[in-house]
Amino acid sequence: MKYQKTMALCTGAMLITIMAGLSQLVISIGPVPFNLGVLGAFLMGLMLRPRYALLSMLCYLILGGLGVPVFAGFSGGPQVLFGMTGGYIVGYVFISYMSSLAETAGLSLKFKLSVMICSLVLCYVLGTCWFMYLSNNSFMESLAVCVIPFIIPDLFKLAAALYLASAIKKRLPMELRNSLT
Repeated sequence: MKYQKTMALCTGAMLITIMAGLSQLVISIGPVPFNLGVLGAFLMGLMLRPRYALLSMLCYLILGGLGVPVFAGFSGGPQVLFGMTGGYIVGYVFISYMSSLAETAGLSLKFKLSVMICSLVLCYVLGTCWFMYLSNNSFMESLAVCVIPFIIPDLFKLAAALYLASAIKKRLPMELRNSLT
């Protein structure tokens, strides 16, 4: 049991590092940058049990909130969490936790995809509402800038996370695989 907790904590720390690295691959296309943070959030959820996925994502947010440059463009600090993109960053919690719930439930791929897409929609809703509040943009303006350009790329990130998590787990010894999800 202690070995499983240690393995889950180490994997969580590794996934926080991967998440921070993926968030640095940035293409600025407007007020919300395109990066691979969503891929990291999905991967975290698929690789960890729900409790550890949630705790790991919260640690990522706390690190960034304290000023460690883990967010897009090597940014960090409370000004990022409370800035225009803060709602999307906080929305990563939904992505990692709900993806983990879907993964550990042992449900069909179709249901798992549905849950993961719902988590992405929740991230969009939270982020867009926060963006609208800070920017005074209309709902349609906010969707055009913050959501519509990201839908297809984010669905590809979801698919990539499913593939990567499956490929990684297949290569792990059984006792390690069982300690994760």
